[in-house]
Parts: sequence; structure tokens; C-alpha cells
Amino acid sequence: MVNNKKVITFGEIMLRLATPNHQRFIQSTNLKATFGGGEANVAVSLSNYGISTEFISKLPNNDIANWCISELRKYNVGVNHIIKDKDNSRMGIYFLEHGAISRASKVIYDRNFSAFANIQPGMIQWEKILKEARWFHWTGITPSLSQKAADSCLEAIEMANKLGVIVSCDLNYRENLWKWGKTASEIMPDLVSRCDIISGNEEDAEKIFGIYPTGFDPNHTKGKINATEFESVCKQLQIKFPKVKKIIITLRGSINANHNTWGGCLFAEKKLYRSKQYDITHIVDRVGAGDSFMGGLIYGLISYPTNDQKALDFAVAASALKHTICGDFNMVTVSEVEHLMNGNESGRVIR
Repeated sequence: MVNNKKVITFGEIMLRLATPNHQRFIQSTNLKATFGGGEANVAVSLSNYGISTEFISKLPNNDIANWCISELRKYNVGVNHIIKDKDNSRMGIYFLEHGAISRASKVIYDRNFSAFANIQPGMIQWEKILKEARWFHWTGITPSLSQKAADSCLEAIEMANKLGVIVSCDLNYRENLWKWGKTASEIMPDLVSRCDIISGNEEDAEKIFGIYPTGFDPNHTKGKINATEFESVCKQLQIKFPKVKKIIITLRGSINANHNTWGGCLFAEKKLYRSKQYDITHIVDRVGAGDSFMGGLIYGLISYPTNDQKALDFAVAASALKHTICGDFNMVTVSEVEHLMNGNESGRVIR
């Protein structure tokens, strides 16, 4: 029997304004407008794979928010529980300047005092929503925005735990967002301790929990990363958070802004699984790659519940494809991901 219960994601979605053709902000006379945000990006990925989803957020009551909701509906993401702010609030924005070769991409946030940052516990009917869920996903970006957002996230996680819903977290440390008085190290451990699955990279583990692979320097990998070096990170996280059943680390080797290697490892039941490493030589857009990985991982763990290796391989392949797609959303299908998983990397025209 097909399980029709939903995957619920919770967080802020923003208006994304990006410079075209790798132009710098100071050069550009126009910006391309789309939408993006970690948890919404995951929901779009899962909907594309045929998983029923519901995105929970808080938006202003204006035409930009209506446009955003329309975009989510286009990808079959559930939006029935998005709250419309009654006050004269605003939607968060982020500006993106695409880098090239040795010039890194740049992101500027404009999300202070957004509708979502002012969300409060009690606003969302978590028990009603989560009774229809099999999975609840959040990221470290949500509690970074305000004390109220952090408290609302905890409220949701506690209800998910009470109802037996699987809880996953992408640690997603963003130094520029933790400005409201508490640090990630003060807030995140309590939230993460209630999760079943956590994902992140070496910087997330180090910056939030002080856990890092000895001798590893992400700036000098030359694109080659040994997954085994991260087994110690996974083991330390497992000891710190005994409720967590699976720990996933994404492995990015940055040769330059256009050329990265990409892979991952998964630690479960004292065993480390390693993916193949993709050589991505002409990156179109890497923003949202981590979210596309998480969307692929959730799909893989749901679809292949007894095969952690296949779930990891699906996540890495899905995210490798995201690097070829403009915008935050990973608009690929299961068959396209499986095609890449099975070794077809030629990119030949499909007729």
C-alpha cells in the first residue's frame, strides 16, 4: 500500500534577485526574480519525485507573497497552512551575484523584520498538521532568524516527537544570520537532540558543535576529499546526540567557482557508507545544492528503507544534477536521477 502521508517542511522562503550572466552587482542593470529558501527547496524536490509535501511558513499579505505561493503550487507543493500576516510586514529577500573561476559567488541578505522572523509559538496548528505527516524537516536557518522562530521550531519538533513523526535537520550554519542575541552553539544542540536524521558539512559541525576532522582544510583539498576522514565527525555527533539514527556529511571539493567535486557519506549503525564523487566542471548554479541533496536523501530513505547506500547515492546524484539548473529549485525527475546513478554522465541529447 502506498503511504500517502506528507513530508512537512518549515522555514522562510524569500524573493531571490540574481544578477544575469555572471555580472557583478555594480555592473548589472537588471536582476532576475525567482524564489528560494532551504525548506521550500526541499519540498519542491520531493514533489517532483512524487512525494506529497506541505510547506509551512509565514508571509506578508501582499501580491509578492501571492506570486510566491503560486510558484509553489506550480510544483505541487502544499501551501494550505501558510500564514498570511495581518500586519504591514515584508517578505525576506536575498541578492545573488554569481561568481566565476577564482571570483566567489556572493549573497546579500535583506530579511530583517520579515513576516517569518516574527512568527510565534501557537500560530501554527502543529498537532493537526503533523497528524497527516510521516516526516518533518527543518534547517538551522530557521532558528537563526529570531528567538520566536527558534521557539516555533522547537514547538514543531516536540509535537513531531510526540506523534512519532520522523524528524530531519540540515544543520545549515549561516554566520551572518545569527544576530538576534544567541549563538548557534547555544540554541541548536537542544533542537538537534530531538532529531532522527541530521545532515551537514564539515563547517556546520565545527562552527556549531566544535567537532571537526583532524587536519582537514577545505581550502586546500584540490577537489579531492576522503570520506573516511569524516567518520570521526559522525561518531562524535552520534555520541553527542544518541537519538539520531543517521548522520550524513556532504563533501564538496572546490577547485574554483565553476569546478567542484561533489559526494557524501552516511553513518548509520556504526557503518560508514560512501558515495561516488562527481566531477562537476561547468557549474550553472550551486545555490540550493545542499537542499537538493536533502530532498534526494529524504526521498531515498523513504523509497529504499533498507538500503542506505542507494539512498545516499540518489541524494548525491540528484544534487549533482542541481548544479546544472538555474534557480534554487531542483527541477529533476526520479528517472533523470536514476539515469545518472546508473552511470550515464554523457549528457547526450535524449530523442
